[in-house]
Amino acid sequence: MPDPNPAALEFLLSRRSRPARTLGLPVPDRDGLMPLLTAAARSPDHGKLEPWRFLVLTRPALLRLAALAERRGAALGLAPDRIAKGVSQYADAHLVVAVVAAPKPSATIPVIEQHLSAGAVCLALLNAALAAGWGANWLTGWAAHDPAFCAEGLSLGPGEFLAGMIHIGTETKPPPDRPRPDLQALVRWIEA
Repeated sequence: MPDPNPAALEFLLSRRSRPARTLGLPVPDRDGLMPLLTAAARSPDHGKLEPWRFLVLTRPALLRLAALAERRGAALGLAPDRIAKGVSQYADAHLVVAVVAAPKPSATIPVIEQHLSAGAVCLALLNAALAAGWGANWLTGWAAHDPAFCAEGLSLGPGEFLAGMIHIGTETKPPPDRPRPDLQALVRWIEA
C-alpha cells in the first residue's frame, strides 16, 4: 500500500504562481535560496548528466539586463510596448534564478530528454519557492529567446538556452485565480 503525503498532494492541487510584477522585498538571501536550489536539483535527470545550471541574478545584474533588453529590443526593431514589457521583467525584479539548459554530449541520453530535465528543474524550483512561503513565477519572454541577449548578458555558451527565469520574492497581493484545464478534454484512458 502507498504511504500518502496528504500535505504535499494538497499543496500541488492548490499551488498557483504569483505574477512577477507583484513580487517585492524581501527576497531569499544566499542561505535561504540554497535549499530551494537543492530541491530543484533533485529533478529527474536521465543519466545523471546535470544538463542545466543556475544563474542567480540579484538587483544590480537585473538592472544591467534591463538596459541590455532595451538596447536589444531596439536593435531587433520590436514594438515599444513589447520592448517595455521585456525591460520591466528585469527592471522590476529583485531576485531571479535563471535556469540554463546546458545539454551534455551523450551516446545514450537524447538532447530532448536533457531539455525536459531543465524544464523539470524550473518547475521544481518554482514549487520549492512556493512551498517555502515565497511568491514565485516562471517566465521567459522575448529577451530570453534572443541569442545575442543571452550571450552578452548571461554568457550562455553554444547549445545553451534559458529554460526559465524564476522570479522569487515576497507576495505583495494575493494572486488572481484562473481557469484550470478541463481534464475531461485532456485525458484519454487506453485499456487495451
